[in-house]
Amino acid sequence: MSDTNSYTPPKVWTWQAESGGRFASINRPIAGATHDKDLPVGEHPFQLYSMGTPNGVKVTVMFEELLAAGHDAEYDAWLIRITEGDQFSSGFVEINPNSKIPALVDRTGAEPLRVFESGSILLHLAEKFGAFLPASGPARTEVLNWLFWQMGSAPYLGGGFGHFYQYAPEKWQYPIDRFTMETKRQLDVLDRQLAERPFIAGDAYSIADMAIWPWYGNLVLGRQYGDAATFLEADSYENVMAWAKKLDARPAVQRGRMVNRTSGAPHEQLLERHAASDFDTRTQDKIGTPD
Repeated sequence: MSDTNSYTPPKVWTWQAESGGRFASINRPIAGATHDKDLPVGEHPFQLYSMGTPNGVKVTVMFEELLAAGHDAEYDAWLIRITEGDQFSSGFVEINPNSKIPALVDRTGAEPLRVFESGSILLHLAEKFGAFLPASGPARTEVLNWLFWQMGSAPYLGGGFGHFYQYAPEKWQYPIDRFTMETKRQLDVLDRQLAERPFIAGDAYSIADMAIWPWYGNLVLGRQYGDAATFLEADSYENVMAWAKKLDARPAVQRGRMVNRTSGAPHEQLLERHAASDFDTRTQDKIGTPD
């Protein structure tokens, strides 16, 4: 059970080299901008700066669901390539000092309003449009319970399990076992919840579903961390799987998954979204080789 290489931490840690793994080049122990660059601004009231990771998908799904429901929620979605350090530009740091996607600028008021952290963006949009979140009472609290459950739980899935199972430069049993156990526990939490209701927070589709599905829905559908769905026995979480497939069939979810996406089939990659017609005319199979 023990790893062959043992590490004794120094008395004071110093940053000496990249940690290795797929995202090593973007990890650093300091905040702030690394270069000057303004962010582009489109013609719509909402300017989204993001990438098609699970956190980014939460917000693009929300926008597409709002539009499908008839709300005036047109948006421009600009690609922030986190593997190339776009999130460390001066323009991006100005709207999110934490340098993480997604980040939104709401230009519907007298002054532009920055909104960062995916959960905050979902809540902001839900309240602005009065959609996908009950206005008050126990039903609202239950949605928020699960929204914040996702915000607190997903780092164990992504930064814990996903990193050590798929991205770390070496496979170590201890962290893989540790985070696999927690990921399976979280899936069991969701499976028990979904045994009694059609959506995460009850009878209605909400921002709780939009927050949780990109992480846990895509996981059980076999779209994250290589063969992780097999490793985790995702099929055994029958209620989660049924819910994941149900949301996956929603046209707005399918569109949301495409926005700012830089991997997968070319017809599923819409690097930037500026109009509804872009889904038919601007995917990578239509305009060129996958980026």
